[in-house]
Amino acid sequence: MSSTPEKVKVAVIQGAPLFFDREGTVEKVVRMTAEAGGGGAELALFPEAYVGGYPWGLAFGTSVGGRSPAGRRTWERYWESAIDVPGRETGRMGEAAREAGVYLAVGIVERDTTYSRGTLYCTLLYFGPGGTLLGKHRKLKPTAAERLIWGEGDGSTMPVVAAPFGRIGGLICWENYMPLARMTMYGKGVEIYLAPTADARDRWQSTLQHIALEGRCFVLGCNQYVTRDMYPDDLEIEDELDAWPDTLCRGGSAVYGPLGDLLAGPLWGEEGILFADLDLGEIPRSKFDFDATGHYARPDVFHLRVNQEPSVPVDLNRDDE
Repeated sequence: MSSTPEKVKVAVIQGAPLFFDREGTVEKVVRMTAEAGGGGAELALFPEAYVGGYPWGLAFGTSVGGRSPAGRRTWERYWESAIDVPGRETGRMGEAAREAGVYLAVGIVERDTTYSRGTLYCTLLYFGPGGTLLGKHRKLKPTAAERLIWGEGDGSTMPVVAAPFGRIGGLICWENYMPLARMTMYGKGVEIYLAPTADARDRWQSTLQHIALEGRCFVLGCNQYVTRDMYPDDLEIEDELDAWPDTLCRGGSAVYGPLGDLLAGPLWGEEGILFADLDLGEIPRSKFDFDATGHYARPDVFHLRVNQEPSVPVDLNRDDE
């Protein structure tokens, strides 16, 4: 008989960050992780770029061919709000996972600590219930103006974490529109698919539902709730927000099952935690008639090769011939 649990409770945390306040946002992660664990969750998910901030409406004083001094100073402030991985903040979040006894996934803005320290990445961190940092995923392709602030990840940071109740992995926001990236996650056996995002459109729900149906997996979509007045009063480039509405992101967090059924949410217009009980038997039952990397794969016709080697700008260990 299988020792795999029959059900697992998960928590999708639709929080509001504290912009340009790294320590305050980390402490909010700690508090809401404890609340999720107290509610019986064994897995908790936070939104994209939660620690460090998703800077809705800001262009950092940039236009084609120009950058402003105020924009550069605001960028420096944003850089200072990001975190090192590993670092003091990851240690604090790992401790929160241990105290709550949960697997914890948190969207952060990560400073590059390997090379220049000048580049930021949109990153998803995975912590185990023992407090250990189990892995990270750097967003492969920042979208549109996100390319002003974040670098590109590579294939070396696309983990799937094996938990007693299933295999956890996922992609960030519009990476989920990349068919080959999704296929990579299916190929790694993802069963609980995490999709932290900044997309609050109604149509994003169709994306989450499609991934659930295509991957025959549970999908946890997680977004933030953000209003303009959450930005600090001393923001130098506040005029960049003039054309934006009072509500910058209305949320839309939700949970879908392997046959596309809505299990929780969507949650709109407020902070909150969605809890959902996942019936793990739904995964094999759903794959009876469709399995993207099994009997529906046709490897004789299609083949995907994934480069999982780190892409390094300077290879200091190479022996030139």
